[in-house]
Amino acid sequence: MLLGAHLSSAGGIHQAVGRAAEIGCRSLQVFPQSPRVWKPAVHSDEDLARFRRLAAEADLVAVTHAPYLINLAGTDPLTVERSEAVLAQALRTTRGLGALAVIVHLGSHLGSGFEAGLARAAPVLERVLELAGDGTWLLLENTAGAGGTMGLTVEELALVIDRCGRHPWLGVCLDSCHLYASGVDVGDPAALDATLDELDSRIGLDRLKALHINDSQMPLGSNRDRHANIGEGLIGERISVFLGSPRMQGLPAVLETIGHDGNGFDADMRELERLWHLGVGG
Repeated sequence: MLLGAHLSSAGGIHQAVGRAAEIGCRSLQVFPQSPRVWKPAVHSDEDLARFRRLAAEADLVAVTHAPYLINLAGTDPLTVERSEAVLAQALRTTRGLGALAVIVHLGSHLGSGFEAGLARAAPVLERVLELAGDGTWLLLENTAGAGGTMGLTVEELALVIDRCGRHPWLGVCLDSCHLYASGVDVGDPAALDATLDELDSRIGLDRLKALHINDSQMPLGSNRDRHANIGEGLIGERISVFLGSPRMQGLPAVLETIGHDGNGFDADMRELERLWHLGVGG
């Protein structure tokens, strides 16, 4: 797997590439803008080109993560409108960076039901997907399931993709913590294989383009999204089952953990070392 981490872009988005290379990453995730504000960030052509050049020189596969505020399935029209604008700009930035994909949480139907949420989200996705292509994907991330979040199961993700006409640049990112919290024991080879079989049948493994690597503070099936450092949560060293799956090799696999001291990429180095210790490739 192409192990990497979500890293800070403080000082300019291109700075994240140097931080990733310094700790031995083979992949990298960044926010295209502040994750908790609506105002989209616009990066200069120079900064985008610098990121592309540095990532190519370091042989890094980059992805971006859309802001957390996005709720494409929400009941408030203004929130959905703002979400569309921010996601559209995230895709423009991601293409400018030469990155593989932008990863997005669909949001919550807020108690209105999955079908109602899908009816609101699908037209937005179809419009935004006009900006995907030329090597840049839009990836739907699976969720832990709390609060009516969309994308809890492979079936839900498949229904979204089907409703969007199986757009050729619409895919999936799987998060190990979210899977565990939703009831899939990613440390059990049989349970993981069954999920991947379903994904292959309903969506296609060719649409699985990225992974998030997180241990879980919360029990199996808790529907609570609480990341833990590698080996310090309830998945523990069995995370090597998830990372060792033959059907997920070659994908960017990004850590989203806080590290042992919460001090940024120095902590992520220790997390990567933990994965290498478990026998997972660099």
